[in-house]
Amino acid sequence: MQKITPFLWFDTEAGEAAALYCGVFRDSKIKNVTAVRNTPSGTVEIVAAEFFGQGFTLMSAGPFFKFTSAVSFLLACNTKEEVDALWKTLAHKGKAVLDLGAYPFSERYGWVQDRYGLSWQVMYMGGRAIKQRITPTLMFTGRQCGKAEEAVSFYASVFNDAEVGDILYYGKDEAREKETSVKHASFTLEGQGFAAMDSAHVKGVAFNEAISFVVSCETQEEVDHYWNKLSADPAAEQCGWLKDKFGVSWQIVPSALNGMLRDKDARKAARVTEAFLKMKKLEIEGLEKAYGG
Repeated sequence: MQKITPFLWFDTEAGEAAALYCGVFRDSKIKNVTAVRNTPSGTVEIVAAEFFGQGFTLMSAGPFFKFTSAVSFLLACNTKEEVDALWKTLAHKGKAVLDLGAYPFSERYGWVQDRYGLSWQVMYMGGRAIKQRITPTLMFTGRQCGKAEEAVSFYASVFNDAEVGDILYYGKDEAREKETSVKHASFTLEGQGFAAMDSAHVKGVAFNEAISFVVSCETQEEVDHYWNKLSADPAAEQCGWLKDKFGVSWQIVPSALNGMLRDKDARKAARVTEAFLKMKKLEIEGLEKAYGG
């Protein structure tokens, strides 16, 4: 089971976006759709999907947050033709952040915001082995610039199965960047690959709740561990959501919650919804009591 799942907040387009991504990414499917009623956003649609076999959750919950390139998703491709095909679909009605072309690190690469504003880096790997097709990438800008290496080390300390990979730094001759800042860092958390970078020249881009990472927990002890380690902003604590000291949003969620919300008995789902909306850190015992009536 995937321990950490990217969670994407849309206005109304979660279902439409999931269908688009399933159409362009191989080994993809919509697993289930859940309607959660009587939330502050009204009725919320939650779509659980797999893209390239990796779990994602998409939610339509109103126009409160917008995607930024502070979090992007690197698409690793075996051929240049695949890069071009993915780019064509993702760039349609979107806009390029870095134009599709040849770069020192890849013969075929481009960075695009799709029609929903979600950022994708599409990259030909040049024969390198691909272990993971989609890699979440965190870009530390503004006040957070220069903190990528600290963040990678911190996340590796929080999760049990974690490893820091290669770290590439900016050189003296690379304009507008700090020599000590990170050009690219790879790391794994619970067996899943992530990447991080610093950028001193990107302005007005920051982490927000539009993209969060759900940590699925089996026990209250697990919930408490991740909550206590990651939460750094009491004002952001709500319904299992938190922000860490770098501004990245996480959701610490008991794995049983999704099944409760999808129960065919609408009264059970309503009681669970009412219960978790009142919580900051989610309490499994309280959710189970609400579920059981």
